[in-house]
Amino acid sequence: MPGELERIAQIKDPYELLRAATERLAEAQQEVTELARLRRRLIQDLHAQGMSYAQIAQAAGLSRGRIHQIRHTGPAPEGAFLGSGEVIVVTPLRPDPASDRTYVALDDLTTGKRLEELARTFDLSVSYDHVTLDGEIDLNRPGMLVICGPRMSPAMRDAYGKDPVIAWDRDEQGWLLRDTRSGAEYRSGQEEDPRRPYDVGYLGRLPRPDGKGSFLAIAGIHPEGSLGVVHLLTTDIGSLWGQVAADRFSVVIGTEYDPDTHEPVRTELLTPIYRHDEDS
Repeated sequence: MPGELERIAQIKDPYELLRAATERLAEAQQEVTELARLRRRLIQDLHAQGMSYAQIAQAAGLSRGRIHQIRHTGPAPEGAFLGSGEVIVVTPLRPDPASDRTYVALDDLTTGKRLEELARTFDLSVSYDHVTLDGEIDLNRPGMLVICGPRMSPAMRDAYGKDPVIAWDRDEQGWLLRDTRSGAEYRSGQEEDPRRPYDVGYLGRLPRPDGKGSFLAIAGIHPEGSLGVVHLLTTDIGSLWGQVAADRFSVVIGTEYDPDTHEPVRTELLTPIYRHDEDS
């Protein structure tokens, strides 16, 4: 914006000017990325509605070649499933019994890293945050991608409680996920006898506590379930985006994993993808 540029250019302190110019440039780059994503999505939507690229070009006052170029370049629209501009990958901190320090478990670190890599493929900026040892996390921020279940965080327990369809529960066998609509219950294979390399996880977009947006929640009954959710996101995010876009939803995902490496071998949707606006 010319006004913003003019304001920054009038800063007298050279170091403050350098800082302000750098910050504004980063913001401008994010805006360009998101505008390019929006433009590409609009062309895809219009084409899916039956308009030819020539018709779109004529209506928009652009050449057909330019429309084709926009359609096939720039950040993919499905990246908006994760957020826009900058996203924040959140993992829980755990206490180190051998010292007073805290750490992020390797499984959580791996899941968070793969979610970061996925976000970066869509030209999203990524930062990190953590759920504290006492379970505190500020969910009232844009772009939150939270990898944490209800056990480790009262804030997340309250957030999951807002889901109108999928519920977390616990009994003498351990944690489970329940589809309150069908009555079906989903448990980890680690609690079976004999044990089997299978876990279940939750994926959903839930309302922020302040009511001013939503955030993406990911959690497995065990870490393998969380990793399976991110694996499914990596392989099928386009389908998820096509079904729910940026609306609130939830689904239970099953993951068969290698018992030696704990890497996902196969993932599946165990429930329908429930849109929460249909249950409000």
